[in-house]
Amino acid sequence: MFTDRVLLKLLAGSGGNGVVAWRREKYIPKGGPAGGNGGYGGSILIKADTQLNSLQEYRNQRILRAERGGDGGSNNKQGKRGKSLTLKVPCGTLIKNKESGEVLYDLSEDGQLITICEGGRGGKGNTCFKSPTNRAPNICTPGKEGQELEVELELKLIADVGFVGMPNAGKSTLMKAMTAVPVKIAPYPFTTLIPNLGYVQREDYSRVLIADIPGIIKDAHSDRGLGFQFLKHIERTQVLVFVIDLSGIDQRDPLSDFEVLLNELKTYDPKLLEKPSLVALNKIDTPEAEEHLARFKEKYNLPLFPISALTGDGISRFIETMCDLSQTESKHY
Repeated sequence: MFTDRVLLKLLAGSGGNGVVAWRREKYIPKGGPAGGNGGYGGSILIKADTQLNSLQEYRNQRILRAERGGDGGSNNKQGKRGKSLTLKVPCGTLIKNKESGEVLYDLSEDGQLITICEGGRGGKGNTCFKSPTNRAPNICTPGKEGQELEVELELKLIADVGFVGMPNAGKSTLMKAMTAVPVKIAPYPFTTLIPNLGYVQREDYSRVLIADIPGIIKDAHSDRGLGFQFLKHIERTQVLVFVIDLSGIDQRDPLSDFEVLLNELKTYDPKLLEKPSLVALNKIDTPEAEEHLARFKEKYNLPLFPISALTGDGISRFIETMCDLSQTESKHY
């Protein structure tokens, strides 16, 4: 199951306690204090990893703890340092303070590592309190509590290209034709329930990452359908591809579908419409497609790409243009 938001309570390990101990050795009648300090508690770290694309691992977890530091020992033995806990998350994960909603960290680069909660310091053994005026201290201190924080992890996928379209526009079929991703395809709406990710590899072995989000419908901003909750996954894409169904199936008007998509993106975040975009007019192999294509050319002065994800018509030119635009935009970052 795809998971892009989790709430976690993070508890760093507390420090170990210091101890009261005495040096007791033969022929040394005045051994003195020998209590060791407690060890540091383990910290909690979060690391970005490109091999992950979901927060699924933490879906059923609510509290995560690092290891407590060990108590000090006799003969001035230091307590064991608690083992730190490292949480691996996908690149593009935002770490927010649950109470305030403040974004604490944005993990957008592979290998980026942050310490979110520090472990507690160990307590002091009685050796630390020895002085010329107090040669036999009988006191020690407990370890400090580790830091505690309630966070929200929110994933916003980082992709080069984002596919946007109505249900049954053929995005999944196009995704399958362009990549090796085994996506679900069926003749009914909302076959895509979670974002799909896939790479297009060019002859020079450069790769472009594509994100295909679930279909958007009219009034999605009013919590209708599925796709609106996934629009955050194209916020960080460099290029948008509008996939439009030219067949006019179910008495739908392709031009109206395009207007609906533009309006829904504008409602969600007007900045999305400022991104470079292409319009893939899919299902050009259907009888009604030529008429709708002519209407598109008459109304919109946009880069239009008549294609058929099913037969492969126009796919090569579309892929080349899409990859060129994506790689041009990537140089600006």
